[in-house]
Amino acid sequence: MSLKRLVVQNLRNLTSVDIQPSLDVNLIYGQNGSGKTSILEAIHVLSLGRSFRGPKIKALINELQPDMTVFGRVADVSGEIPLGVSRSRIGDSAFKAHGQPVSSLAELAALLPLQVINADAFLLLEGSPSVRRQFLDWLVFHVEPGFFSAWKASQRCLKQRNSILRRDRIEGSELRVWERELIAVSEQISQMRAKAFAAFSEVFHQLIDEFVMADGLTLSLYRGWDKDKSYSDVLADTLERDSRLGYTGAGIHRGDIRIRIKGHAAADVLSRGQQKLLVCAMKITQGVVFAKLTGRQCIYLVDDLPAELDEQHRQLLVDWLDRLNTQVFVTGVEQEALLAPWQNKPERDIKLFHVEHGEILG
Repeated sequence: MSLKRLVVQNLRNLTSVDIQPSLDVNLIYGQNGSGKTSILEAIHVLSLGRSFRGPKIKALINELQPDMTVFGRVADVSGEIPLGVSRSRIGDSAFKAHGQPVSSLAELAALLPLQVINADAFLLLEGSPSVRRQFLDWLVFHVEPGFFSAWKASQRCLKQRNSILRRDRIEGSELRVWERELIAVSEQISQMRAKAFAAFSEVFHQLIDEFVMADGLTLSLYRGWDKDKSYSDVLADTLERDSRLGYTGAGIHRGDIRIRIKGHAAADVLSRGQQKLLVCAMKITQGVVFAKLTGRQCIYLVDDLPAELDEQHRQLLVDWLDRLNTQVFVTGVEQEALLAPWQNKPERDIKLFHVEHGEILG
């Protein structure tokens, strides 16, 4: 899996960019505000229709233009796949794969799997459970074909159940109809998550000692309700509370990965540097497990690597990316700092891109 061509028009200050990346290592350097991170954003837009910086589309579009377009050619085992995304200020959008409109952004995400390592990635430890839940669901989505449809069904059922709970008078028969489907899809999703988490944990514990010394580190999966009860029993037991509050308090929407060291939250025990390394290990594990279970590779987008890790640990992360043998895009301010960790890997095809004022100079 690799991106062979990237064409960007009117995304932030990238008014017109057309590059052919290395299928291996791409190092993008330039001053802050030059547009180097916007190149990573463009790749992310091509996969998910939005930036990793947030969901607001208007902020992505060049302030002097009505819309933006990103086009790419992806090389996969099945051949070459053209992808295209267009978004406008007034809300119009177009998403295409193989020259044809796609029914949902999930199709693009499946064709161009990405892992992002940037400052926001470190919210995996400090952020809310939703951050870790989304992290796990990335893997589940890519390895379990039925996950996305089950997840959509669960969201629909939760919305309907919550709507019924907020009424002055609850119709028991109507509630039971939605609860039956909610219980079925929740159990299905819970099993998918548990299977993916088991594969993740096995690889993670093989890698973690190289990244950060953290005696007593454990990962556990909380499915969103009491592990000793069925979900149907939980819904019945909490109905009075849920109706009083007006929403469903337990379920897969409360799932979490609990990361602890000797019983304490890892974020409370580890130094900032150790936290960054732990998150990097989790991100690398995702790529390893994804490749193991699918036979494909995901692309890594690493934003401002020198600013996030010291020299020793930059080298460690690069060594792991090297072992993954996947396409990477890495940004930084200084060319030398970006190149240094790759100097001992002469077999890698490294391409440099110098960005200034939204233009690629090399």
